[in-house]
Amino acid sequence: MNPIGNLNKIFESRIRLGVMSVLMVNNEVNFNDLKQMLEVTDGNLASHLNTLEENGYIKVYKGFIGRKTNTTYAITTAGEKAFKGHLAALEHMIKFTK
Repeated sequence: MNPIGNLNKIFESRIRLGVMSVLMVNNEVNFNDLKQMLEVTDGNLASHLNTLEENGYIKVYKGFIGRKTNTTYAITTAGEKAFKGHLAALEHMIKFTK
């Protein structure tokens, strides 16, 4: 059996892996908090968030706090399932690859 066959290509990026990890343990997180936690630039983070959104793994909520825009992100059911599958594939690879 191919040890990497069940890994999800979308999560190969360390930034997308980080975003999904943060969202798995938080109901929702805003853009600036994600940027600080992952220590990435606005453009880099936005690009990776866009990829996750296009694949249906995260939801984007745009709103305002006073006059400032506030964009928050949350994991979708499909995203949670896909990420858990990816983690299970990693665990299987670690345990059974010799």
